[in-house]
Amino acid sequence: MYAEFYGLTTRPFQLTPDARFFFESSVHRQAMAYLVYGLHHAEGFIIITGEVGAGKTILVDNLLTTISPESFVTAKIVTSQLGGDDLLHLVAAGFGIAQEGLSKGALLQRISDFVIRQHRASKRALLIVDEAQNLSFAALEELRMLSNIVIEKTMALQSFLLGQPQFRTILASPELEQLRQRVTAAYHLGPLNETETRAYIEHRLRRADWKGDPHFTEAAFPAIYQYTKGVPRRINTLCSRLLLYGFLEQLHTLTASSVEKVANDLQDEMAVVTDSAAETARGLDKGSGNGLSFVAERLQHLEKSVDKHERLIRRAIELAAHYFHG
Repeated sequence: MYAEFYGLTTRPFQLTPDARFFFESSVHRQAMAYLVYGLHHAEGFIIITGEVGAGKTILVDNLLTTISPESFVTAKIVTSQLGGDDLLHLVAAGFGIAQEGLSKGALLQRISDFVIRQHRASKRALLIVDEAQNLSFAALEELRMLSNIVIEKTMALQSFLLGQPQFRTILASPELEQLRQRVTAAYHLGPLNETETRAYIEHRLRRADWKGDPHFTEAAFPAIYQYTKGVPRRINTLCSRLLLYGFLEQLHTLTASSVEKVANDLQDEMAVVTDSAAETARGLDKGSGNGLSFVAERLQHLEKSVDKHERLIRRAIELAAHYFHG
């Protein structure tokens, strides 16, 4: 709704990664250099870590837009708590390799045959593993074993591992010494600084054909940085809600006060969710009878939170009816 109100061609602050909105901050530029370096040398593991929402996924998605599909075949997998065998099945599925009913040995052979065929066709196989901090030691060892597929002194399957900061601690484990020896480059993706936060916001708005509406006051940008600490996903969440708030209130200028109002609302909503979960868990620990009463109390609390936003919800419905039905 707010996109039409502000004359934008798309929503500029979507939470799903989109390479069209990639912003090359100083940290993202350095991380991209590591990725390109690793890709060029075609050997070892490239590891990118960063806080939740730092932009690891969009960084790699942007890299993939720069490489030729005639030269690379890529697979991207997102991991949960997986054992070694499960990981191999995910890798096979990512490359479109048939795997039904195969034993582990047969599956490994089929993956090996696939990457060798790609190499003979002058293509390189690139595996991207997101949320790598969820991998077990066994799964990481399977990745290392896949890196043993070497043709003409060239690693046939190269892996990029993306993970949250705790992945660095995992990699330091003695059990992963052999994998560490195969890491070609590693980089930790930090947050944006205050100047880059403003540039990031304006960049994404321009990608949505922003013509200056809404206008952000000078004080609005430091306020956004204060609440988000320069983490891209937090910026997206706050700015998306900020534009929605501006639409509901029919504002064409967004101020530091607007940012504070929206940020406080987001913090209140998150507190309701986390406090409700924690208190419900504590109540359930006390026994089924008291636990049920705790659940009832938390439901009442959530209902009050919904009532708090009832005016804005009604206003949104009214405005939506006006914009979509005249």
